[in-house]
Amino acid sequence: MSSDPDGIAGLRAEIDAVERATLRRVEPGGRVVAISAAIMVLLLAVTLPWVGEASGWDVLSGMANPADRVGLLPRMFGGVALAAGIGLSGLALVTHRWGLVWASALGCTYCVLDGVWAIWSRQTAHSGHGPGIGLVLAVLAMVVLAVQWLKLALSRK
Repeated sequence: MSSDPDGIAGLRAEIDAVERATLRRVEPGGRVVAISAAIMVLLLAVTLPWVGEASGWDVLSGMANPADRVGLLPRMFGGVALAAGIGLSGLALVTHRWGLVWASALGCTYCVLDGVWAIWSRQTAHSGHGPGIGLVLAVLAMVVLAVQWLKLALSRK
């Protein structure tokens, strides 16, 4: 009987490659529903009023009424919310990569802080326009995304 070290070595290399590929992937399981729902709520929130009568799209595009004095913080929140909440989250859901899960977790967590800051800036603005329902709803959607992504990212043992 002769042993086939090349066959065993090839099989071992193939098993190692599968193991490395598996370690880079994540299966979100039931969290997909909560994440997808939060993304949809975020998309809805961008169409609702954020400042005065200006919707989130108006705030992001700079088309809001100058009398509303939107400021930088709601614009910054909107950009980060679209990038992290929709862009990174969507990529992480599609690719199932750990790196994107961590990027989504960190991006969404930062965005929550940015959103709270944007709401605070609207409450202290001298224009008389507080935060609109869309801005508050967008921040709540980002809270849900941050919690879900952080739980998933920290679940790796």
